[in-house]
Amino acid sequence: MDEIIRMITGDGMVKAVAVTGRDMVERARQIHKTLPVATAALGRTLMAASMMGDMLKEEDGSVTLQIKGGGPLGAITAVSDSRGNPRGYLQNGQVDIPRKYQGKLDVGTAVGSSGSLTVIKDMGLKEPYMGSVQLVSGEIAEDITAYFVESEQVPTACALGVLVDKDQSVAAAGGYLVQLLPGADESVIQRLEESIARLGPVTDALHGGADAVQLLERVLEGQEPELLERRPVAYKCYCSRERVSRAIISMGKEEMQSLIEEQGGAELTCQFCDKVYRFTKEELQELLEEATR
Repeated sequence: MDEIIRMITGDGMVKAVAVTGRDMVERARQIHKTLPVATAALGRTLMAASMMGDMLKEEDGSVTLQIKGGGPLGAITAVSDSRGNPRGYLQNGQVDIPRKYQGKLDVGTAVGSSGSLTVIKDMGLKEPYMGSVQLVSGEIAEDITAYFVESEQVPTACALGVLVDKDQSVAAAGGYLVQLLPGADESVIQRLEESIARLGPVTDALHGGADAVQLLERVLEGQEPELLERRPVAYKCYCSRERVSRAIISMGKEEMQSLIEEQGGAELTCQFCDKVYRFTKEELQELLEEATR
């Protein structure tokens, strides 16, 4: 079972969140039928969205990440609710490119680095907050770090990893976000840098049996980390027939009329979970009447 946790150091200078995401990334792989490098790219984005969603204070808030790097995978979108449950999709999940050294998946090349990362936070206000930064590498964790430093002025360390097995299923997945709070000095930064270097790749620790708590305890080693929150998370889509009906109505009367007259019905597929919603000519007629009331 995937989980998300939050910690703070004993001196109150560092806050951190970590997620284990093997099940959510495997669910995304099954839905979108992705090849390994696409699984890794989408998985990293899902877990970043999960952690950023969990950081929201609003009960019914959401975070959307949009990555457009100009690489063969095309655009990647991930959305998370404020409890860290993400969903997402990408344009070209069937992309396969040569691996890097030691068989590492080349996510940066597949995503591309000539575009941007856009973060949209819906916090229940009139307008959502939106921030955008140029991609640093397309490896995603570095791009998330750049977003926090440039857009929110918060010194941040982010690590994300997806380990894909020989049968293309997800063997391990997880990540962490560590942020310095006001007042943190050089010694705090140095301790963090040293412990992160000792930890190494996230997937090595997780594949070796570490859970989210053990992962963050190693990142925050020697800083008396205190566990603030621990709860399960999962890939979660909120689509429903009612929502799809509302989307059809929002298309406008002319568009709906042409669906009725030219196609005699409609078939819509949810981008997040691949569920198909079918509407007969009569059902569309009812929706049209509802729209004109």
